[in-house]
Amino acid sequence: MIVQVFTIGLVVSFIGSILPGTLSIIVIQLGLENKLKTALKFALAVAFTEYPYAWIAVRFESWITSSVFVQENFELLAAIVMISLGVIGLWSARKPTGGKQVSFMESGFRRGLILGFLSPQAIPWWIGVVAYLKAEGWIIIDTSLRMNSFVLGTAIGALASLTLLATVSQKLSGLFQNNIYVRFMPGALLLFFGLYAFHEYLF
Repeated sequence: MIVQVFTIGLVVSFIGSILPGTLSIIVIQLGLENKLKTALKFALAVAFTEYPYAWIAVRFESWITSSVFVQENFELLAAIVMISLGVIGLWSARKPTGGKQVSFMESGFRRGLILGFLSPQAIPWWIGVVAYLKAEGWIIIDTSLRMNSFVLGTAIGALASLTLLATVSQKLSGLFQNNIYVRFMPGALLLFFGLYAFHEYLF
């Protein structure tokens, strides 16, 4: 069962991390900008942040799924974070600045850690996944060892998925070299997803 929960966590996380989101979009951008080393450091940092968020989702899944108030506020928080990052991304692409902002935008691991922890939409996503897997009987997380095996699988799955995205994007970088739209793509997509999430929250 330990190997099973680890494998399921890895596979589900691998698939989920490929889906368009705040962090996967940034990894793709770094790859298209031919910054593979930075993208890999970013992916490693995101894998570190995936662990505590998945742990929280597993540990408190029953309590959170029973609280409509908590669920709705997670949606609102995720919308605010994505809109904010989208606006900042578009502003940075339009008017690059120097100093600490450039250092942060060019960093890999540090940027991944900060943005990973600022992207709490992973928690409600994992809550839904864990609830479904439990209901279907695919996972039984009744011991600390099984829970940590599952969560470790989610971290490794995220790392593998983002590494694949970075590598594939880097292979395609020659097609988009010096393309201004590559700089604007992450900010525009994050703004779109954030506004969509905010719309879903309101309506």
